[in-house]
Amino acid sequence: MDRARDVTSTLQVMGGGRHFERVDWHPNRTRPPDLGAWPFTIPCVAQIIADGGFDIPPGVTFLVGENGSGKSTLIEALAASYPRHGHWSSWGNTVGPEGSQEDAELHWHLRPRRAHMGSPAGFFLRAEAMHAWFAGLDEDPNEERAWGGARLNARSHGESFLEVLRQRFADIGVYFLDEPEAALSFRSSLGLVALLDALRSEGSQVVVATHSPLVASLPGATLLELGDWGIRPVDRYDELDLVASWRSYLDAPERYLRHLLAD
Repeated sequence: MDRARDVTSTLQVMGGGRHFERVDWHPNRTRPPDLGAWPFTIPCVAQIIADGGFDIPPGVTFLVGENGSGKSTLIEALAASYPRHGHWSSWGNTVGPEGSQEDAELHWHLRPRRAHMGSPAGFFLRAEAMHAWFAGLDEDPNEERAWGGARLNARSHGESFLEVLRQRFADIGVYFLDEPEAALSFRSSLGLVALLDALRSEGSQVVVATHSPLVASLPGATLLELGDWGIRPVDRYDELDLVASWRSYLDAPERYLRHLLAD
């Protein structure tokens, strides 16, 4: 704990725990990108190319937008770019699921800029890959100590997610979450919001791709909306299309359902 406090004090002097400063667009010469093909044609990716890179804000950043807007593509590329490894523990998987062949090739063309004293700790929680990752941990006897002897797939999906949040979000570092609400109830999602606030208060940096207006409601977070326009900052939570759509639906579900459901 003394070490963690020392790191926190240092990060506060540095400016609020900004470990991951930026990714620069840096095309890989050995595998040049086809800029006329996916994922480089996604508007948010095309903007990063045009801008020469993408700045990673300090604290908590939410990426929101419709399906296909590039949230998962961007966050998996950021997670693959940042050189994470768990330096607080010498045992157990401390960084999350590895990439897969289904991942976009964007990360091959991004060069990360890390702060001089940026922490190498962190975790990538990607909802779609967690079940298989849990199974792999359960089959590895070396992981038993890391998880207190618990078998993650013996629990509900949501309970396993919560165990990951408890066990792997304890160190100051850089965290990437892709649709973490997928397995969480309303109350558990509130707990996630509290955790995100604690992480940034302790000096961590977090990037979250989400469809959840609840998760994105954390006061003081950076809000980035992805869409046909690329990436745009949103100053107020109430100005997010996501929030307006959910409020409109919950206010009068019948207005939507009468157009969707058969008589």
